[in-house]
Amino acid sequence: MRRVFSSLIILLILSFSVFGQSFPVHLNSIGFLPEYRKTAAIPHQCETFKVVNAVTGKEVFSGKTTSAEFQKDVNQNVWTADFSALQTPGKYYLEVPGVGKSTEIEIADDVFRFATKTSYRAFYLWRCGMAVRGEYDGNIYETQACHLNDGYEDYIGNAGSQRDGTGGWHDAGDHGKYIVNAGVTLGVLFYAWDHFQENLKKVDYELPKTASGFPEFLKELKWETDWVLKMQYPDGSGKVSHKLTRTNFSGFIMPQDDHEKRYFTEWSSAATADFVAMMAMAARHFEPYDAAYAKKCLDAAWVSYRFLLENTEYKRFVQGDFRTGGYQSRDVDDRLWAAAEMWETTGNPQCLADFEKRAAEMNFEIDENWDWSDVSNLGMFTYALSKREGKNPEVAKTIRKNIIENADAIVKKAQEDVYNRPLAGRYYWGCNGTVARQTVNLQVANKLQPSKAYVETALDAVNHILGHNYYNRSYVTGLGINPPMNPHDRRSGADGIEAPWPGYIVGGGHSATDWVDVEESYSHNEVAINWQAALVYALAGFVR
Repeated sequence: MRRVFSSLIILLILSFSVFGQSFPVHLNSIGFLPEYRKTAAIPHQCETFKVVNAVTGKEVFSGKTTSAEFQKDVNQNVWTADFSALQTPGKYYLEVPGVGKSTEIEIADDVFRFATKTSYRAFYLWRCGMAVRGEYDGNIYETQACHLNDGYEDYIGNAGSQRDGTGGWHDAGDHGKYIVNAGVTLGVLFYAWDHFQENLKKVDYELPKTASGFPEFLKELKWETDWVLKMQYPDGSGKVSHKLTRTNFSGFIMPQDDHEKRYFTEWSSAATADFVAMMAMAARHFEPYDAAYAKKCLDAAWVSYRFLLENTEYKRFVQGDFRTGGYQSRDVDDRLWAAAEMWETTGNPQCLADFEKRAAEMNFEIDENWDWSDVSNLGMFTYALSKREGKNPEVAKTIRKNIIENADAIVKKAQEDVYNRPLAGRYYWGCNGTVARQTVNLQVANKLQPSKAYVETALDAVNHILGHNYYNRSYVTGLGINPPMNPHDRRSGADGIEAPWPGYIVGGGHSATDWVDVEESYSHNEVAINWQAALVYALAGFVR
């Protein structure tokens, strides 16, 4: 490994993360859109602040801070500076008498465009099965074509047999590929295209020409769906392998140096249902650009959906010989999502009835705190936003009401948190991804019942990720103030370059104050496609 930390060094890093901020004013270090709220948090006693033009050195705005609020989880008194009235584009910094300055920030219509490009290109840099290359901040990040022998069929009854399982994205800090996690990832990314297509078309992602005729954003999604299609059992049964990995994680090596056998695993009902949802979404999004490919996706979805209708029992994935990611998940939410996407794509009344029955069994609940293990929100949101006829009016009304109430609760929590963190009080492996994913809840609610509060709370999530937080640090490699330098990512640990691969959000701490920028600490600092998709979605709403 490139970075080896003793216990003492880890302690010093933790101490710096908590106590050693170089700027005492905590704010989104990328910047702000002119017309939206702009705030900074100051965990030091203060009464006034001013905003200074970073080019001319002239004061352009001044104000009084709010009175301090104490928050137990961060153990701080925090004063707030609100400079929302400043809307003139430019580069600025905040100065607080007796406290100090902020990092330089920008106010601009396109302030999030580069961050969106960088975070989305991170998926391209995750590609498996082809050489990738990117230049960032003077460094060249590249891998050679990898895992070209994916994969072997020993665990699906064909010992020694091999078939094509190449392609897709490496799932996280390791080199494996997992269907359940691909599900929430593609679901959220297709939503980004659905909800913010015009925004996303403004970004030049500089992707290779691997999907002729497709918009750039959808090219990357097709790279993943090409692989997902290969995970369906070749016997026509409709079963879908849970994952394609080696039996245990590799060391910190580059993907092209990982030569151990990788296997299609046995199927699970959650993976099969997620496959159905992904293929149904792919069919309707890709149909304008490649009708034959869209039909292939939908045909595959029908095979697996009919299998699920005939096999209603939960089929758990059994790890057996495998020590790679389990992604164990009950399938009630996955089956609900599959039904919703099949109905939205085809209009089939059986799919609609299937969804509405399952939604009733789940009490039409909308979750604030969700990820790969509970994708019911995706099904509920697709149904609520659908323009198709035939919905049960009472079901539609209840789901809409629950979406609005859920968004209102998220807004309230963000307003009550000194750093406007929407996921107030909840910390765990990957919680930064959930903070970003809450923007889906908020933006869906905004589509159903427009409210500036929903949009500004979605911005609160973005602000928190990019520096408006306890640490006064960005959680995204290569972006913003003092970003992570030691993500749990095999490429970053093995490539010999000091700076990590750019654009990746790290998972975050298990409490408000315990995050450490340490490579070995996968539960704090890993990167993963599901969190990355949430980041892309969060930023997509604000691309100008």
